[in-house]
Order: sequence, then C-alpha cells, then structure tokens
Amino acid sequence: MQEEALSKRVRWRVVLIVLVVAGMITGYIAMGYANARREWIGPGKPSLSEALRKGVKLGLDLRGGIHLVLQVNTADAVKAERDDAAEQLQTQAREQGLTLGAVEFPNERAFSVAVTPTTDEKKLEETVKRFLPDWTVSTAGGKWIFTLKDLARRQMEDNSVSQAVETIRNRIDEFGVAEPLIARQGSDRILVQLPGIDDPKRVKDLIKSTAFLELKLVDSGPSADRNALLSTHGGQLPPNLELVEMAATAGQREQTWYLVQKSAVITGRDLKNARPTQRQLGGNAVSFFLNAAGAEKFAKATGENVGKQLAIILDHRVKSAPTINERIHDQGEISGSFTPEEANDLALVLRAGALPAGLTYLEERTVGPSLGLDSIRKGVSASVAGALFVFVAMTVYYRLSGLNAVLALILNAVMLLGAMALFNATLTLPGIAGFILTIGMAVDSNVLIFERIREELRGGRAPKTAIENGFSKAFATIIDTHLTVIISAIFLFQFGTGPVKGFAVTLILGLLISIFTAVFVSHTIFELTYGRRQHIDALSI
Repeated sequence: MQEEALSKRVRWRVVLIVLVVAGMITGYIAMGYANARREWIGPGKPSLSEALRKGVKLGLDLRGGIHLVLQVNTADAVKAERDDAAEQLQTQAREQGLTLGAVEFPNERAFSVAVTPTTDEKKLEETVKRFLPDWTVSTAGGKWIFTLKDLARRQMEDNSVSQAVETIRNRIDEFGVAEPLIARQGSDRILVQLPGIDDPKRVKDLIKSTAFLELKLVDSGPSADRNALLSTHGGQLPPNLELVEMAATAGQREQTWYLVQKSAVITGRDLKNARPTQRQLGGNAVSFFLNAAGAEKFAKATGENVGKQLAIILDHRVKSAPTINERIHDQGEISGSFTPEEANDLALVLRAGALPAGLTYLEERTVGPSLGLDSIRKGVSASVAGALFVFVAMTVYYRLSGLNAVLALILNAVMLLGAMALFNATLTLPGIAGFILTIGMAVDSNVLIFERIREELRGGRAPKTAIENGFSKAFATIIDTHLTVIISAIFLFQFGTGPVKGFAVTLILGLLISIFTAVFVSHTIFELTYGRRQHIDALSI
C-alpha cells in the first residue's frame, strides 16, 4: 500500500514536471514566432529555426543600436507658460477696455505689467483671478508683478517631461523602429533605447528637434541690419514685436532678420496633419493642414492682412515669409532648401507634435550589429564552457547522483529561456552573466543536498532515509540563500537601468527556477531511480 502511494506521488510529480517544461518550451516557440513575424519581410511565414532564434528579445549590447539618456530643460516649459500668461492677460485686458503699459520679464517664472493711472485696477484684479489662477500678484513702483506658484511650476515641469516622453514615442513610432524602449528616469530624464538603427545621427536629430511651428505677421524685413529694422520704432524694440533670424541656407554668408509680431497667428498645436510634397517649380516642401480652431484663426488673420508678409517660423528661425495674396482657410506650405529626407522628417515631427521643452543629451552609446554578434558568440561560448565544466565535475565527484544534477541543470536552462520569453524579458550581456550565475547557484543547491545525504549515510541511515533527510535538511538553507539573492536582485531591477535590469531579471527568474529544479526535480529523479527498490545496498553519490 505504501509503495502504491509512493508510485502515485511520483507519477503526479513527473506529470507536473513534464507539463511545466512543455509549457515553457511551447511558450518560447510561440513568442519566437510572434517576434519573427514582426520583422519578417519575405514570402510565407517564418521557419521554426527563425522562431527559435527570436524566442528571447536581445538587448542593445547584443543586437546593436543606440542608447540615449536625455535631460528635459523644464525651464523652457515654465518660460513658455510665462509668455502665454502675459499674452493672455494683454488679450483679456484689450477685450475689457483696460489700458496696460509695457510688459517686462525679470526671470523665467515671472513677468510684470505697468499700470497706467487710467487703469481700472478692480476690474484688472477680477480678470487676473479668473484667467491667471496659478499666479501670485504683488505691486511695486506702478507695476503689477506676476509670479508662478511653486505647486503650479512643479506640475508644469512634471507635465513637460511626461509630454516629452509621449512626443518622442510618437516620433519613434512614426519612424518605424521595432521594439523601442522609451521611459522616464527620475524627475527630468528620459531613457531611449533603439535596437537595429543604421543611421544614429538622423534619429538623434529627429528626437531632439523641438519642431515648434509658429506663423507670425511680419512688421518689417528682411534686413541684414537689425538696427535698420528698429529705426522705424525709434531704435527701441516694441513690447509687441520681436526680432527673428532667417534660417541659414547653403552658401549664405550673412545673417538676415525679420521684425515680427510677438503673438502668433497659429502654432503647431493647431495642426491636424503634415506631409512632404514637391513644389511646382521644383524642390521639396512640407504641406500642413489645420484643425477647425486653427483654420478659423488662420482665415481671420489672412483675410485681414492681405498684401502683408506672413513669417513661417520653425524652432525660432524664419523658414520663409510669403506674401498673403488672399484669405487662406485651412492649409499652408513650408518651403526651404529641404532634401527629400529632411522634408519627410519635418513632416514626421510636425505630426508627432512639438516638444514642450528643449532636450540635452547626457549619455550616448552606439553598438554596431557586428559587435553585438561577437558578444553573443563570446557569451554563449562562456556559458557552454562553464556548463560543461560543471557537468563533468559533478559527474566525477558525485557519480550517478551527479548525472541527476546535470539533468536538473539542463531543465533549469530550458525553463529559464522559456520564462524569459513568456515574460517578454530582454536578454543583455549582463543577463548572460546572470544566466551563468544561476547555473552556479543551482549547482550549489545540489551540492548542499548531496553533502547532507552523505552525512546521513555516514551516520548509519538507510539509503532511502538518507535521501529524504538530505532533501528536508537542506531545504531551509537553499530557500534562505536563494531568497537573499532574489531580494538583492529586486533592488537592482527597481533602481538599475538598461543592462543592470537585464542582469536582475535573468537572475530572479533563474533563482526561482533553480529552487524548483534542485529541490523538486532532483528529488523526483531520486525517487524514480530508487523508490521501487526493496533493498538498496548503496547510493552512487
């Protein structure tokens, strides 16, 4: 009866092991087909060998690509909000018949407005409370000084980073990069990892381009002499105007300037779509199309200013300044000395939206595909060499029981690859190191168990009793050592980046599987080998 119960228990253990291993293998192949189909460009469907190669995603250090860390200049977003608030105050004041003086900007988060003796300050105060709730107001020397509240500033900086992440993701998606990693790091940094990139410079330019589009009415210009433009206003720059430089063209030797209205007719926020086009007289351009609100503003402004110039400004540089010949409703064109690639990229970034603030590159790494393949070869060679050495050492030292450990280690490796595929984990070069470390930890568990069994045998225990006692006494130690390392790996995953996270993921999955193979699988193999024997004279250990 006891032997029948033992046989039933072993059968259930074997079934469970087979199901788990089969599930891992099936999951690996299924994920391999899914990954291969995303990159498949040939006829038919990917082969099994292709699926086996694509089961686990490779990191940049193995596949090749670029790794970037960017810092968002959040001060730009605060400054833009300050400018918008000042413009909104002036607009509302005009609509309500309030007279305001010159606007000044003492710093990036404050502006001041001169108040005339005829200004209705009570009405102005009501306007401020209604339209500028995020600003504190103080008065000094006939001026109202507006300062952005700390909470509003922090929210704005946080939103600018989140918006920058989303904008970069939209641009990369439009560009067609497979499996990009775009994530926020800390308060103002963004991690970008793009595998398989052939033209890193183009992608960097695409990411960093602010793509801030403005259309502004021209007051005067163009002119190579800034002072000549200001002379029409008594040599001083009026508060409602600004000087903008013309974008340089090939062969241009001197700067050209325009004096334009500070308030934009429309901006990139009013765009609905943009696409590259060919001009009738030759050359490349970008056509843009406006949403309903933008079209209404554009039609009103162009209808009221026929015969005047309209500056098309991109990233604070005038691209062109055509003359308005008639009322224009919902579309326009940006012309310039664009190559086809530049026109396509400009249309792409305009569709994806403007960045809320400028970006600074803090870190950049480029890994070529050949270097990645070399890393894979060396990593696989090191893993195979280490595993073979362990297999031989365990077999020599522990004889047939060593073969038990070898089989458990092979299942460990198979299940680890399957688990990484199912969890969509990325294998990096440090991840291969974690793979090798997992083999070492699994072997250590088997060594603990086998030495406990040897101690029991030396103490005069029967072989079957020695096996049971060996596993039960080693179990607590194995759990303790594995759990300690898993906790450390969790911290690495939480606070690490890129390759460090790859190492942590491989290590965590490997250690969890190691507990299963060393304790459960290895024990089952012993029971299959010795469980049905009535008399066991000695163990091969």
